[in-house]
Amino acid sequence: MIRMPGDDLIIRPAAAADDGPLAELDRRCWSRLAFVIPRPEPGTPFFDERHRPDRYRVAELGGRAVGYIRVVPSTSLACNAHVRQIQGLTVDDEVRGRGVGRALVEAACGWAREEGATRLTLRVLGHNAPARALYERCGFAVEGVLPGEFLLDGRYVDDVLMGRSLVAG
Repeated sequence: MIRMPGDDLIIRPAAAADDGPLAELDRRCWSRLAFVIPRPEPGTPFFDERHRPDRYRVAELGGRAVGYIRVVPSTSLACNAHVRQIQGLTVDDEVRGRGVGRALVEAACGWAREEGATRLTLRVLGHNAPARALYERCGFAVEGVLPGEFLLDGRYVDDVLMGRSLVAG
């Protein structure tokens, strides 16, 4: 668990009991700016066989879940075991601009290092300028672009590949 100085923000491992609060957070924060999947339906579980609690960290503010990040091995290949990938970051609209997103990304970097990773990557929609700016502030750089990868609401959107080293230096 990481406690942020000067605030009651806590970044902690997710637990099965977070299923309901995180599912509700996802439904409230869903936007075509950030998601290619359809808006989750009420009653849809957050965790499932592919999305297990042990791959998430939760941001809690005042005892309430206000964000999460999911970090997974990039692939199952042994030659790629040194890479982790962020596959989900959500911050409640009510607390945006208070450093929650940055705290989650930095916690993810530390967590990936603890697992022996030397690199952290992610994919972000090209039109999601706030997320891209956050990742750049956290040391990520654009490493590639898949032009027009997604057709969202009748508009082609780029898939931007970003990464950063986790090795000090």
